[in-house]
Amino acid sequence: MSLRTDRMDQVDRSEDMVDTKKGNGNLLALSIGIVYVWFGSLKFVPDLSPAEGLAKDTIHELTFGLIPADISILLLAMWETCVGLMLILNIMRRFAIRFALLHILLTFSPLLLFPERVFTNTPFALTLLGQYIAKNFVILCVLIFLMTTRSGPCGRKNHTL
Repeated sequence: MSLRTDRMDQVDRSEDMVDTKKGNGNLLALSIGIVYVWFGSLKFVPDLSPAEGLAKDTIHELTFGLIPADISILLLAMWETCVGLMLILNIMRRFAIRFALLHILLTFSPLLLFPERVFTNTPFALTLLGQYIAKNFVILCVLIFLMTTRSGPCGRKNHTL
């Protein structure tokens, strides 16, 4: 084999690896989108989400009480559901990821605002609500990965936002 043929084989293999990563990015976006739609849709029905009370209280604190609790939970439900649908349908993915990153970062604020509701023995033993927040570290890492990956469906570059 010639040097040129060996080089072409290497390029082909590296492109295959890139395509695999693009597929993984799409699968990750789909899975995070499903979680967002699921958790967001729970908030449309009063008292269905286990995090509803904490979410209302957190939004109350973060907005200095400017948004009534019943409206804030509906806004959060719409935010989460829209982000989830955008990720699932691959519509303006980078825009959706940015909004998801903002959302996920804000979900950590109860760790500082309401430690008594998040920890049983501060700072190591988590309540169920604390565990609900802790799983967001995984979502945060996936969102950062997706933000740094520029693939769209079928391996095309996604240039939306």
